[in-house]
Amino acid sequence: MKLNEIHDNEGATKNRMRVGRGIGSGKGKTGGRGVKGQKARTGVSIKGFEGGQMPLHRRLPKRGFNNLYSTDLNEVNLGRVQQAIDAGKLDKAATVTVSSLVAAGVIARARDGVKLLGVGELTAKLSFEVTRASKSAVEAVEKAGGSVTTKFASGVAHRGSVASA
Repeated sequence: MKLNEIHDNEGATKNRMRVGRGIGSGKGKTGGRGVKGQKARTGVSIKGFEGGQMPLHRRLPKRGFNNLYSTDLNEVNLGRVQQAIDAGKLDKAATVTVSSLVAAGVIARARDGVKLLGVGELTAKLSFEVTRASKSAVEAVEKAGGSVTTKFASGVAHRGSVASA
């Protein structure tokens, strides 16, 4: 085999179609765009327009709303906290806070706070400082000899803090 004999297999490569290069090319005159009108011009796209008929996005009813006072909490199970302690990522003596959970890799990032859930077993005596906690989580922590302090995240409005007129 010589260098001048090397070539692609038959049909492996294909030249691109050059549109708008005369009637004889097969893609001349209108260049595959149809005939006349706004959409035959360059840089135009009329998305959602249905020829004057009421568009689909206006025919369908509006649904739902965005709650201004909702909180996006990280949910952490007690079993996951115990795993982090067993792996040596969390300190038993220190208070478990949102920042310590992020540093240990239990949660990826702190959102509006942390809710502690009671799934799994906790054997270590820990003190938690979280945004919210379920009843089962509080019972499990107190059974292990620890304590749970719940506090609202700063700068986040809650239902109880909104004054009624």
